[in-house]
Amino acid sequence: MVFSSSRRDPIIKKIVILRHGRTTWNAERRFQGQEDPPLDEVGIAQAIKAASILNSIEYAKVVSSDLIRAQKTAEMVVGSSRVETDIAFRETHCGNWQGRTWPEIEKTQADQLAAWSLSEDIRPGETGETRSEVAQRFTAGIDKYISEIEPGQTLLVVTHGGAARAGISQLLGLPKSHWGALGVLSNCSWSLLSEQPGKDQRWRLDEYNAGSLPEPAIGDDV
Repeated sequence: MVFSSSRRDPIIKKIVILRHGRTTWNAERRFQGQEDPPLDEVGIAQAIKAASILNSIEYAKVVSSDLIRAQKTAEMVVGSSRVETDIAFRETHCGNWQGRTWPEIEKTQADQLAAWSLSEDIRPGETGETRSEVAQRFTAGIDKYISEIEPGQTLLVVTHGGAARAGISQLLGLPKSHWGALGVLSNCSWSLLSEQPGKDQRWRLDEYNAGSLPEPAIGDDV
């Protein structure tokens, strides 16, 4: 399957951004950050289901976070031989929150946790990355790989929930105060962005937190 646009639109580049499958730490509400737990049985099943839909798309390039939960998800979608890895698409480093559960952190850092969960630009776990820092490295990675494909082609990026939300927010040009408007991404759900050539805002969000592919649309004025 190759995405196509309407007859009135130019041939454009597209990006599919996929969150990895579930891990045991996800199920335990344990902060993973840049720690590296593997997919659990549910996560493997989620990746198999996602692959049954997403492998119908022809990808010009596939790039994944180098963390094993993302890399394994990518390999299950397209096969290991096609997957490049890049630390640009790693999850947020969460400082001393990594390895701790949400309730454990609430006991001592409830205010910081609440602010971070509302997408405020603070350092999680005292020494972690801000959302702005994550968005900057994520979008730098997008710029690198999108430049390597041709108009009409699709890039697949397999990454993590927090990194994807921050990156998508910046790609869309949302003010930081509105980044929390994008909901939490489910494991093995994906988002689709289409290039807007010649526009001040380069990217359009066609699908968010999806489990299916979009139906072709001519436009909302016809």
